[in-house]
Amino acid sequence: MNPYDIAPILRRILKAMPRASDIIFSPGYPPKVILDGTLHPIPIRELSPMTIYQTEMLALSLLFGKTKAMEAFAETGSADLSMTVEKTGRFRVNVFRQRGSIAIVMRVIPTIVPSFESLGLPNHVREIVHLKNGIVLVTGPTGCGKSSTMAAILSLMSQEYAYHVITIEDPIEFLFSRGKSIIHQREMGGDMFSFSSALRTALRQAPQVIMVGEMRDVESMNIALEAAETGHLIFSTLHTIDAAKTIERIIGVYPKEQEELIRTRFSQTFRYIMSQRLIPRIDQEGRILAMEILRANERTKTYIQKGAGAGGNLQEAMVDGAMDGMQTFDGELIRLYQQGIVSKQIALQYATNPNNLNLKMGEFGGEQRKPVKKTTDPNLMSESAIREMPIISLDTKD
Repeated sequence: MNPYDIAPILRRILKAMPRASDIIFSPGYPPKVILDGTLHPIPIRELSPMTIYQTEMLALSLLFGKTKAMEAFAETGSADLSMTVEKTGRFRVNVFRQRGSIAIVMRVIPTIVPSFESLGLPNHVREIVHLKNGIVLVTGPTGCGKSSTMAAILSLMSQEYAYHVITIEDPIEFLFSRGKSIIHQREMGGDMFSFSSALRTALRQAPQVIMVGEMRDVESMNIALEAAETGHLIFSTLHTIDAAKTIERIIGVYPKEQEELIRTRFSQTFRYIMSQRLIPRIDQEGRILAMEILRANERTKTYIQKGAGAGGNLQEAMVDGAMDGMQTFDGELIRLYQQGIVSKQIALQYATNPNNLNLKMGEFGGEQRKPVKKTTDPNLMSESAIREMPIISLDTKD
């Protein structure tokens, strides 16, 4: 077997750790996976530890035949691409240089678009499916499930409405099954060469819905605002931690003299800002979603248009808007704590305002329920089990 054919390596790794979210190849280490936010080694005899030559050969096998990715790697030292391994799954890949060598990080993309139930999305999020125009943003740190949330929404929308949907991705992640809608998926490097140009041309392709993997610059944001103002429904992501920081980020990329205009335009076009974090469970059975939801109403529009002083307090607006489906991170953390799903220590670590949350837990947090009894998950390995894993050989038959 070719030791630099990455497909059998990935099969072995995912057979040992099927719930891994990311796979990392780095010189000096055995292959490692990220499971529930924590690194775990996967010992493979021929790759424990990996040499500089081995990671370079794996990188070349990934980049072979992908001209644009090769050019990007040569120019910038980093390249994004996607790949599919038959009977194993799809992967979002980043190859990059570090300390004179090459490392590889591969995000495991589920073959099936996740459902609302499997992600634990709040019921109010389903209402987004029925929107006809405006901007919906899903925000959060890397690895928090933003792509999964958007895929679940688009999939459900495709089953209920006959729309023309265009996605602009870097690279393509989830592959959507056929529904009432037609979904055209465009990939950076192969189908187009910049987000802004792809977004601008999308306006001439008769879509009702446009999904942009990420709004990366002023031009992309301008086109997205223009599209929303002309009756399109725009989905996108930002790497911001909560609704307030998302608003600051959008306003902040524009020159100061344009702030008033951008505040007005965004306040009139935004529909939802959903910020999410994955919180470690107290029973150590993975992580659970905590989501902050800001929805457009007169009060939240005023906040965006006039700023924090004149527009009031955004956190209070979300608390008062609970009947409209709004919620805050800290309110969700109190709920998860009271239900015995997360510990107080973890809740405070992930809180937007730890001091206030600590006071609220003491004031009206109530007693924490006894944690649900841990059940056996065949896909979840304990750290002791990982340490005792036999070394995998690539010579073993698939």
